[in-house]
Order: sequence, then C-alpha cells, then structure tokens
Amino acid sequence: MTNSMKERKKFITPEKAASLIPVLISAGISILLIIFFVIPKYIQSTKVNLELNELVRKKNELDKLKSQYKIINKKFDKLNKEKAIIKTLISGTSNLDTLIAVLGEVGKENNIEFISIVPKKVIKAVESNNLKNPNKTNDEGDLIVDPLLVEGTKKYIIDFTFKAEFVNLLSFLRQLEFQENVILINNIDLRLLNQSSNNIKNANPYEKLVAKLTMTFYGKN
Repeated sequence: MTNSMKERKKFITPEKAASLIPVLISAGISILLIIFFVIPKYIQSTKVNLELNELVRKKNELDKLKSQYKIINKKFDKLNKEKAIIKTLISGTSNLDTLIAVLGEVGKENNIEFISIVPKKVIKAVESNNLKNPNKTNDEGDLIVDPLLVEGTKKYIIDFTFKAEFVNLLSFLRQLEFQENVILINNIDLRLLNQSSNNIKNANPYEKLVAKLTMTFYGKN
C-alpha cells in the first residue's frame, strides 16, 4: 500500500500536472468549439447542400418542362392551323347574307325564278370544351351530332321553292357544288309546272318545273 502510494505520487508530479492542465484546457475548448461551432456549421452546410441539390433538380425539371412546352406549343399551333383550314373548307368565309346573295347570283345566271325562301333552323357549334354536347341548336337546345359543324361555324337549314327549266336546274345544282361553302341538298320534290303532264322522266328538258328542296349551308359564326 505504501509502495503504491509512493508510485502514484511519483506519477503525478508538479511538473506533469503543470503540463497536463493546458492539455486538458485545450481539449475542453476544442470540444466546446466542436459542439457549438463546427457541428452547427456542418449541419448548416449539409442543409445548404441539400437545398442546392434540390434547386439543381428543379432547374433540370424546368428545362425539361420548357422543352416539353415548346413541343406541345408547336403541336397546338399545328392543330390550330389544321382547324382553321378545316373550318375554311367547310364554311368558307361567308355568313348567311353572303350565302343568300351568292345563291341569288347563281340562280339569276341559270334563269331560276325563286318563289319562296324559308329559313327553318340555325344550328351553332358550341365551344369544344363541352365534349358531351358538341353541337346544339341556339334556340331550342336540341342536341345534334354533326361532324361538319365545327367550332366557330353555323349550320343554316333553309327551304327553297323555285321555278326553272330542267336543264337550268341541273346547271344551278352543279354550280352550287363549286361554292366555297359546303352545301347539302335533300328533300327534293319536283313537279311539272304544266299540271296536264306529271311524267317528269318523259318531260321536255326545257319544260318548266316547280322545285321544292331543303338546303343546308355551313357558314362562319
């Protein structure tokens, strides 16, 4: 026991204690610096690095989105141009007044004598975002599916009654086919003006007929 006490006293000498205290103080200061300065700075640096990586990721995604937007925008422009072409092919550049005026000119050229012009219905295409109801009448709201009735156009259904010679009638109908607007003809009823003969097949080509028909015009909205 006495020997161990003596050895311990020899191990902790004043000289060793004097040199050990600064080491302990330095170690304590280092630990404090690590706890209160280095570790917070490391955490902050890690957080900044994560935010930077996130910003880089978002930037890359933004670049991809910009590229996709350009592609989509080009496709949208192409579709708009195609839509405009289709609209022009169907409805031309005319409205109802212009169509009637053109019809009158064509009729005049072919010696057509109009008896009556009776508008039956005007159908307007609704906006394309209403997919369930693509077409409807503007007065009664009846749903009508018509592939030719595109957005920005109207469909005019009109009953015509007129007098004409058979050859002039054929010429009149042929000329209508070459108009810029799509014109559909249905419900044609022909009878001889001279009631003494009802056989149209054997009638004289220059004999007067009374024609009743329904025309469908497609014009711009």
